[in-house]
Amino acid sequence: MLSEPLNNPTLPHARKELGSAVVRFAGDSGDGIQFAGSQFTQSTAMSGNDLATFPDFPAEIRAPAGTIFGVSAFQINFGAEIIKTSGDQCDMIVAMNPAALKAELAELKTGGVILIDTGTFTERNLHKAHFEDNPLENETLYPYRVIKLDMSALTLEAVKDFDLGKKGALRCKNMWALGFVYWMYDRNRQPTIDWINEKFSKLPDVAAANIAALNAGHALGETAEIPHDLHGFTIGKADITPGQYRTVTGAEALTWGLVVGAKLVGLKMTFCSYPITPATSILHYLSNLMEYDVITFQAEDEIAAICSAIGASYAGSLGVTSSSGPGIALKGEAMGLAISAELPLIILNSQRAGPSTGLPTKTEQSDLYQAVFGRNGDSPLAVLAARSPSDCFDVAIEAVRIATKYMTPVIVLTDGYIGNAAEPWLIPDVDTFEPTPVTFRTEVEGFKPFLREEKTLARPWAVPGTPGLEHRIGGLEKDSETGHISYDSDNHQKMTNLRKAKIDGIAEDTPPQTVEEGPDSGRMAVVGWGSTYGPINRAVCALRGEGMDVSHIHVRHIWPLPKNLGDLLAGFDHVLVPEMNTGQLITLLRAQYLVDAQGLNKVSGQPFKIAEIITAIRGYLEK
Repeated sequence: MLSEPLNNPTLPHARKELGSAVVRFAGDSGDGIQFAGSQFTQSTAMSGNDLATFPDFPAEIRAPAGTIFGVSAFQINFGAEIIKTSGDQCDMIVAMNPAALKAELAELKTGGVILIDTGTFTERNLHKAHFEDNPLENETLYPYRVIKLDMSALTLEAVKDFDLGKKGALRCKNMWALGFVYWMYDRNRQPTIDWINEKFSKLPDVAAANIAALNAGHALGETAEIPHDLHGFTIGKADITPGQYRTVTGAEALTWGLVVGAKLVGLKMTFCSYPITPATSILHYLSNLMEYDVITFQAEDEIAAICSAIGASYAGSLGVTSSSGPGIALKGEAMGLAISAELPLIILNSQRAGPSTGLPTKTEQSDLYQAVFGRNGDSPLAVLAARSPSDCFDVAIEAVRIATKYMTPVIVLTDGYIGNAAEPWLIPDVDTFEPTPVTFRTEVEGFKPFLREEKTLARPWAVPGTPGLEHRIGGLEKDSETGHISYDSDNHQKMTNLRKAKIDGIAEDTPPQTVEEGPDSGRMAVVGWGSTYGPINRAVCALRGEGMDVSHIHVRHIWPLPKNLGDLLAGFDHVLVPEMNTGQLITLLRAQYLVDAQGLNKVSGQPFKIAEIITAIRGYLEK
């Protein structure tokens, strides 16, 4: 039943037109929530909407069914307008059980729609979700528009002809719910039907049952078997740049960016990694790209992974390794080896929440200190940060360019949100990208392994086995020209200065920092990095629409910082830095530019909401 009308159309079966909507699917980790969300995303993209998603995984591999800490969720913000975040409060929540309702109800706006499977609201499930009373029978849900359907029973009825057994039949419930939501938002089912047929091509009964459930959910809404005053919504196409698009996650975009980057510098790529959440998917994607001169190696541990990647770079390949914060800590000594040996190396850090094991499936930005400073000795390297899933493609190419041009390791920072979230990506024409091919040293005359190129201070890259170019390699300090092991104090001073100057010089070869939104001077600059881009940008745009003097600056090159950043910040009266940590970029800005920056810090494992940043900006400007 519906607790109150969704709208009051003047015509029968009229749909209410919306500019955008935020929908969140939630249920047990075994309910197929991520599959349902990803299929809704594909259908929405093909409908011409702009979108952004947020898969929210439970930390437990298989938490007890019906418990709050076992809830898996998938949120999508889609519309006919510009979408840069996965949304603040939800317009609709699909709750597959009491635990999902308990965990996600706070995310629903007043007057929002809840689709509830009443068949799961048993006394046992209510107890596991810590409900003292049944929320379907008290005033808990009065502020919302509630659609109460026994989706479990309706799914069993829809698939009864396929002899799957009760457990197998209930696995189709996510498709039933998806079909109903497709009807509510006027989505096309055919892409999902095609996907089901392909996925279960060897299990035709399973495919047919899932399609029957999908169609049954859609039909219930379509044939008005629910209250007559529920007529659904429609959302127009977004006004986006013409071209060929696909949805892309950050992990996928990083993968393709690395492949393109390696092609642009003319190298094969060797990816050496050890599985860790949320970075593992990069290994999965790259392992399917062997035809593009990609070698993947799953090592026995993090140290073996990075040392193998260093060995690949020494041998003339592009060495790449990947991990999350705990694994990056284990790789720290080997990073020092790559810095000392001055070899190109790409290190991907998909940040997650907390020290040690922390919150493996939640997002955070707390590895900036680790990336910039987290090694023994004076050991500088370049650090880049991607701001969105699609931006990972360009950042990966830039990382390869810097690593090979300056013979240095480069750390690329993403996070759990960017890696798993999806957005539309305008597929670029890679033939228009300018190649920057690597030149290996082959000339014997005058060869000295640490005699540097004058402008970049990069040492020559001599592949082992090249006649006459034999030289030492390793972590011990080397003579500044010959490469022989040296314990001379003056030489160590010189080599330390040279390694620092080489990294500092990268700032001369990167674009000047620009302002994303607003003027390049004024009352307040909101400075961000990484995945805070979307909520900061939307917040600044909203406040500028109210006449507030505020600008948005977003930093991609974390180290070295852009050459003009200090002068740019000096043009603002106040600087606010929202970060998903306790204040790490703000430390760099204060140290480098003596700017009185203020922090807005969040470490809940969840991305910033636009409203949180709006409130903070308004509070500072109104003081």
